[in-house]
Amino acid sequence: MSDVALRMEHIYKKFRKGEVFNSLRDLIPALTGRMFRQGELSGSDKREFWALEDISFEVKRGEAFGIIGPNGAGKSTALKLLGRIMKPTKGSMVAKGRLSALIEVSAGFHPDLTGRENIFLNGTILGMTRREIESKLDQIIDFSGLEAFIDTPVKRYSSGMYARLGFSVAAHVDPEVLIVDEVLSVGDLVFQQKCMKRMGSVLNGGTTVIFVSHNLKAVTELCQRAMLLDHGQVVMIDSTDLVVRRYLSDAQEPTDDRLHKPVYISQAEVRDGAGELSTCESGRKVLVNVAVTANDRVDALAVVVSIRDENLYLIFSTSTERLGYRPFSLNAGETYRCTFELTLNMAYGTFHVGAAIHRYDVQKEYDYRTAATVFIGSSLDVRGAVNCFPSLVEAGTVGEVSPRGWTMETNKTLV
Repeated sequence: MSDVALRMEHIYKKFRKGEVFNSLRDLIPALTGRMFRQGELSGSDKREFWALEDISFEVKRGEAFGIIGPNGAGKSTALKLLGRIMKPTKGSMVAKGRLSALIEVSAGFHPDLTGRENIFLNGTILGMTRREIESKLDQIIDFSGLEAFIDTPVKRYSSGMYARLGFSVAAHVDPEVLIVDEVLSVGDLVFQQKCMKRMGSVLNGGTTVIFVSHNLKAVTELCQRAMLLDHGQVVMIDSTDLVVRRYLSDAQEPTDDRLHKPVYISQAEVRDGAGELSTCESGRKVLVNVAVTANDRVDALAVVVSIRDENLYLIFSTSTERLGYRPFSLNAGETYRCTFELTLNMAYGTFHVGAAIHRYDVQKEYDYRTAATVFIGSSLDVRGAVNCFPSLVEAGTVGEVSPRGWTMETNKTLV
């Protein structure tokens, strides 16, 4: 028996730009308007475009496979084809076993029905039987955290409550192949973490997962392999870490734009002993290598390195000048190189390490470049921006006086 759960072979999907008229009432005013816009008609034969071109990949049973890429790359189109929501123009697909697609977590909800009633409606749409829904009803309600509102019509829910209920139903479907599109971005931070844990348990149960998201940290944590799409074509299929690096590298500012600046960052990378870095544990020491190249004569420069959180809020910054090095000057064609050593004492999360060229006497920034987007993991459950590496020295209930002066019971716990 083949261990391939899902396969696409030379898939093409064509769409047509422009309006589609399903009634004479819509068609007549549209044709009247075009009589005064004859120029538009000349391009009518160019309306067709390929959303996907020659897409081929396969996913093995029990594997988590990520699909990433910029907006318009064709990610959601690929998932809709896999979920049999649309048919390909050319090519073939194979999906073995029960398949469920979580492309819109609250698709199929009726606003006038209560949350409880919508659980049955949405669960049925996702392929669950009534008996399955009844057996999991309490789990679904508990997971959503909406016990107090479960018998309220969902039209009175906030958007966050709506999304929580939708994912809670979707998270309790037990397919053999699960197709997921951006559903792990629903709700608040605590609920998102609960969603990630649930997805982890789904994978541990042997389910094959196809996961599309702009949350690269989530893709990196969940998926062993990934595919990078751009303009409907496959750029790369490899380990998730390598694919994410390629995506971030391609997203950098085009080199041609930098050639018009007096001075620009010609290299910026974050490395450890194993090479370029995109994921690491909190507390890791890393090197940030920066190269600055001049197109014209420039004076009094400093190299700045910074770290921003996933909301691009600045949490750290330093520079060659602040660390005691004198400002430097460059002639056209010259390059200046420097290396910073940083200890990444950040809490669990996504952080952007960047490099800039700055002139302090006139407060001018010539160029900025993201060196790396780093996903920080931590064995300690710490939140926020920084990791202070806490440890619990003593804990217990009030009663007996301890050597530290606290009054504690004899069942105190020492850590």
